[in-house]
Amino acid sequence: MAYIGRQPSYGAFERQSITADSSTVSFTLDYTIGSSSSVLVSVAGVIQEPEIGYTLTGGGTSILFSAAPTSGDTVFIVFLGLARDVGQFLNSGIITAQTAEATVADGDFILVYDTSASALRKMTKANFSPTVTLSYVNRTATGDGSTVGFTVTNGTAVADVLVFINGVAQAATSDYTISGTTLTFAVAPIAADAIIIRELPKQG
Repeated sequence: MAYIGRQPSYGAFERQSITADSSTVSFTLDYTIGSSSSVLVSVAGVIQEPEIGYTLTGGGTSILFSAAPTSGDTVFIVFLGLARDVGQFLNSGIITAQTAEATVADGDFILVYDTSASALRKMTKANFSPTVTLSYVNRTATGDGSTVGFTVTNGTAVADVLVFINGVAQAATSDYTISGTTLTFAVAPIAADAIIIRELPKQG
């Protein structure tokens, strides 16, 4: 087949026809998509605006029309892009409420990879609910020349804490070790030594 201009390199876009009945507003898509802008939707020859004429549900597996297409109308969807498994790209960083507040405007959307559905989900700032919180535990004590064991949170590792004696950082494993809920110094801090044990933030 001859073409005017450049010949298509990747073939045609996938197309799905929908049978309208004047009452149904939700239809299952033939392909999972990651964004409402990844499809071109036509109802009776009128192109529908994403997020106005329709939205996505089910993690990009279904389309929901704002009004049921009228029976007899020609309704079709052209898939401009399909969702791919891009890996858990958010695992390399954490979105916090503060991040969302600082970088996302009220009307903007956030794309989040849902590992349970293996799909991208789009949500507004208003319904963005962080599931990761960060906190740290700060413990203080005073040396007495004999005590070597001090309490830490169960499950804490030597790499999860910063330890100071009179403001001097202690070296993990050589100056102290941790087992269970006890941090043990190699040498007991002397009387009146100011001890600070700061457990670093963990995902919660």
